[in-house]
Amino acid sequence: MSSLLALAAPIIIGGVCLYGLLKGVDVFAALTRGAGDGLRVLRDILPALLILFPAIYMLRASGLLGALARLAQPLLTLLGIPEETAPLIFLRPFTGSGAMAAASDIIGHTGADSLAGRTAAVMLGSSETTFYVVSVYFGAAGVKKSRWAIPAAVCADLACFVSAAWISRILWQ
Repeated sequence: MSSLLALAAPIIIGGVCLYGLLKGVDVFAALTRGAGDGLRVLRDILPALLILFPAIYMLRASGLLGALARLAQPLLTLLGIPEETAPLIFLRPFTGSGAMAAASDIIGHTGADSLAGRTAAVMLGSSETTFYVVSVYFGAAGVKKSRWAIPAAVCADLACFVSAAWISRILWQ
């Protein structure tokens, strides 16, 4: 079975190339055109990424994330969200890897079967890296003004975090 999985990518690529040849498409020209388009997209989104990643690192390294978590603790308790998930809530809209590290830390400290660990897993699986996605997709599409997209996405993230906490509490407590 593993040898079949190892061949999956070459089979798919070969099948697409064969289909293109049968349809009379210049496959090499199409591949080079696609690579050029990809490099143009990279050129468009690189400035946003060069700002976003260091900002996230500085947020974590400065201790501001811990201070924000302590500040938000009463509100999280009121909403029924485990306070241990605060770092995940603050990081997830910005970074997938940072959120994964926060979730791993939560699960490592509280246990995989704890309410906080399960809530962190549900939050991680059901939310999106909003600002990363907006910067990549809007940059690739050439959108300069996001208008209501970012506030709507942040509201969706908040709804996701609250819903994940409530559903986790209903299912596992």
